[in-house]
Amino acid sequence: MDKRELRRIIGEKKRALSAREIEQRSAVLAEKLFQTDAYREAQFLYGYLSFNQEVRTRPILQRAWADGKRVAVPKVIGDEMRFIWLGSFDDLSEGRFGILEPTNDGPVADDDTALVLMPGLAFDRQGRRVGYGGGYYDRWLAEHPGHRTIALCYDFQLLENLETEAHDIRVDAVITETL
Repeated sequence: MDKRELRRIIGEKKRALSAREIEQRSAVLAEKLFQTDAYREAQFLYGYLSFNQEVRTRPILQRAWADGKRVAVPKVIGDEMRFIWLGSFDDLSEGRFGILEPTNDGPVADDDTALVLMPGLAFDRQGRRVGYGGGYYDRWLAEHPGHRTIALCYDFQLLENLETEAHDIRVDAVITETL
């Protein structure tokens, strides 16, 4: 199945979720994340701000702050994505793609040990990932190797096998509601 067809099929399944289902599934996924060694050991969390029917990340970011972690989220500047330190949700505004991002262009997050939460459309058990088509995370990870990466996704987003390209960077772990 090509990426365009995959995006259509997964997109339909995500749009079929009710707001309540999204919140409930997201809470399960967040709790599973909090139980991982990767989360517990991380002092810094590079998260993202969920959009449309993605797994809700605000509660995760709030918990990270409560757990004493420093949090950064992405901002697209030109063709480049940067992680910007975030101190409050008040420091956000709608960005170029309609996704919330930091109002300021800095300070840029610079910790090589940060745990990175990875958004995506679909994943497989080997950590292969199909994103939304911009390549921002793949380029960022290629320039900043060595970060631990975790993807949170709904069960239907985890496929047996994904065809990816050479530049597509795998995630270290995928967490679903049942995996």
